[in-house]
Amino acid sequence: MNDQSNTSRPAPRKILKPRRLALLASVAGLSMAVLAIGPSGYLPFNIPALTSSAQAAETVQNAGFGDLVAKVKPAVISVRVKIDGDAENNGVTRENERMDSDQSGSPLDQFSKEFGFPGTRGMPQRHQVITGEGSGFFISPDGYAVTNNHVVDHAQSVQVTADDGTIYTAKVIGTDKKTDLALIKVDGNKKDFSYVKFADAPPRVGDWVVAVGNPFGLGGTVTAGIVSARGRDIGAGPYDDYVQIDAPINKGNSGGPAFDTNGNVIGVNTAIFSPSGGSVGIGFDIPASTAKLVVAQLKDKGYVTRGWLGVQVQPVTADIADSLGMKQARGAMVDNPQDGSPAAKAGLEAGDVITAVNGAEVKDARDLARNISTIAPGSSVKLDVLHKGEAKTLTLALGEMPNDRQANAGDQPSKELAGTPHLGLQLAPAGEVDGSGDKGVVVVAVDPQGPAAEHGFQTGDVILNVGGKTVSNAGDVRAALNAAKQGGKNSVLMRVKTADATRFVAVPLAKG
Repeated sequence: MNDQSNTSRPAPRKILKPRRLALLASVAGLSMAVLAIGPSGYLPFNIPALTSSAQAAETVQNAGFGDLVAKVKPAVISVRVKIDGDAENNGVTRENERMDSDQSGSPLDQFSKEFGFPGTRGMPQRHQVITGEGSGFFISPDGYAVTNNHVVDHAQSVQVTADDGTIYTAKVIGTDKKTDLALIKVDGNKKDFSYVKFADAPPRVGDWVVAVGNPFGLGGTVTAGIVSARGRDIGAGPYDDYVQIDAPINKGNSGGPAFDTNGNVIGVNTAIFSPSGGSVGIGFDIPASTAKLVVAQLKDKGYVTRGWLGVQVQPVTADIADSLGMKQARGAMVDNPQDGSPAAKAGLEAGDVITAVNGAEVKDARDLARNISTIAPGSSVKLDVLHKGEAKTLTLALGEMPNDRQANAGDQPSKELAGTPHLGLQLAPAGEVDGSGDKGVVVVAVDPQGPAAEHGFQTGDVILNVGGKTVSNAGDVRAALNAAKQGGKNSVLMRVKTADATRFVAVPLAKG
């Protein structure tokens, strides 16, 4: 038979050195992980609690987390996925090669996802079956559950294992790549699953947190720590707003919940800072507030829509604030409103500073993007704007963020273009993004570790010409890059239109 299967059974433990234990990661093909075993240096007993609930504080001080875990653990599940087919066709190969490259020699491991698929070195390229395991949790008694997008991405089958060991078949209801969230549902009419709720308020830095998940395929495992920071931007997406925790999370914990002392979900485990590949006490969770909004849309329609202003913005520096007579360097400065966009129709101009949305202060450009993305398209919003030194308020109706599926469709690998140089860009035709009919391709996302980012490319830039050839879609860009590569060139010259001017940029042809 040509079919080959990579399974994800944990290997028998093997003592390598005193106080060290080697385990096979729960994701098939991942290298062996060495975990230090010894005193944790951390006890949740007899430490003054600073939670808002005196009862929760007393529980932590006197009884550990046993009662809390007994309450929430039945709602946590293991998620097992299977991918079957030609890696070149399903997009796994390119992603794996990027992950392998990103994790090599980087002090941050690119905030590598702690759930992933194995690289392709030494593996058959056709008819392979790849399996992997992550985590998740039920949010309703009828079997809806939350996990990470990167856990179920490309999955052809999904199985979940409940805390009592029962295995169920599940289906993917919807995914959102930008926040790395996915909603799945157990098949059938069973309606008595234990479930948990999202917290109504964000945690405070220093609050206790308990993480439950499926590290290395071991099944329900509990770790504890505190909230280390909030509002972290790790370069994973345009709406980064992560909760940082020090409760250990490892490979296989992806999609699992982090609980407060009341048993509410304060975040969804999604990424780790890991020079070693294992937990070093720096994990990142998608906030409950974000998850609630995304999951509600996924359940309602299977995808996520976001509000859209149609502006390119930049941070307000201290010098800019001083020149505009602003007391603080806050807000988002408009570089250029796109023609025909809601911002342009409302009269926003280059140089305006957006200081508030519906009365909520805008801290910076990233804050503006996050705020607008949480508002439904078509909604009326009020923008407080500083225009030529004068404060004014504009009212406008938001448009809909251009569909991610359109933007990504032209960025998928194909057999004909195998080996295309990787620039770290996601592109969409300019006319489709802003409705202007202009030629060129708009940069809709930039990999912060890619060659393009190193040469100053930003979201909203328009590529007009690659290697002397006019481009109008992502396919044209790939073809021009391949032509330059086949011509023996080490770099390609691009003509790029930015908010300020049109310039030429020589970008090296690093293989992706």
